[in-house]
Amino acid sequence: MSARFHIKVLLLNERAMLPEYQSDGAAGADIFAAFDDSMIELAPGARAVIPCGIAIELPPGAEAQIRSRSGLAAKHGIMVLNSPGTIDGDYRGEINVILFNTSDTSSSIRSGDRIAQMVIAPVLHAKFELSSEISGSRRGAGGFGSTGI
Repeated sequence: MSARFHIKVLLLNERAMLPEYQSDGAAGADIFAAFDDSMIELAPGARAVIPCGIAIELPPGAEAQIRSRSGLAAKHGIMVLNSPGTIDGDYRGEINVILFNTSDTSSSIRSGDRIAQMVIAPVLHAKFELSSEISGSRRGAGGFGSTGI
């Protein structure tokens, strides 16, 4: 069972829409493009910052992660460039999504399109302390690909 809490959403323009979960078990709520132009053309290999027309107030200790929608990625090669993007708990500005077209054809983004999903997640803050050594582990300093393919 997932936790339910309220997140205040401010609609910043007349095209803006509340985020929506598409099913009861969905981890991410779809977020929508909201801008005045008729469309934004995303050429192959291009990126664009897409306004969503919303600002949110997260509860203390939470962040919002902005992720690609699997349908847009699989069908059109459109993905969130810095996925997951992070909306910090104290950010109160408009949410924008950086979309990137990985395909070899242009794609149009229209106001009202579902362009990404937003996952609300807890945040832990660490206290970083200087040390002259750290403990060893079985993996050690093995980096990229050191545990297999």
